[in-house]
Amino acid sequence: MPSIVDRPAQRYVAERATVGIDEFARIADRLPPLIGTLAGSGIAPAGAPFFRYRVLHPGMRFTVEAGVRVEGGFTPEEPAFAGELPAGKYVLDTYVGAPDGLVAATAAVLAWGAVEGVAWDVTEGPDGEEWGGRLEVLRTNPLEVADPNQWVTDLLFRLAD
Repeated sequence: MPSIVDRPAQRYVAERATVGIDEFARIADRLPPLIGTLAGSGIAPAGAPFFRYRVLHPGMRFTVEAGVRVEGGFTPEEPAFAGELPAGKYVLDTYVGAPDGLVAATAAVLAWGAVEGVAWDVTEGPDGEEWGGRLEVLRTNPLEVADPNQWVTDLLFRLAD
């Protein structure tokens, strides 16, 4: 059952790409080198890695960021960049299972929101839905838990102010 939580603003370092579902690995594969770059600079992640969906384009294409939360003012080299997740109220739901179930889990949260009458932090832009805060936080390290059916992912959707 989803819940509503308050979250503070959080700095992060990420890379961004526009991909379809079939090419999602192209952005997902950027997380290990990004974490390695942070480690090489003596910076420990300040939380689990995540995907931030910025724009949902027609035809199941996404402008998405693969990111890692950090403390302080680290400035990465391009193509990585520093950003900030906005503070606010978020709907939180936890999904346990393989990544191929995330589409259905996301649809369930959005359907719950429609029934509850929540207003999402989303606007219609020229390229599709532009989200202020829509995240998949990867709470399971695949190197530690090999079975994707046991992976834990937090789904977070920012509410409109």
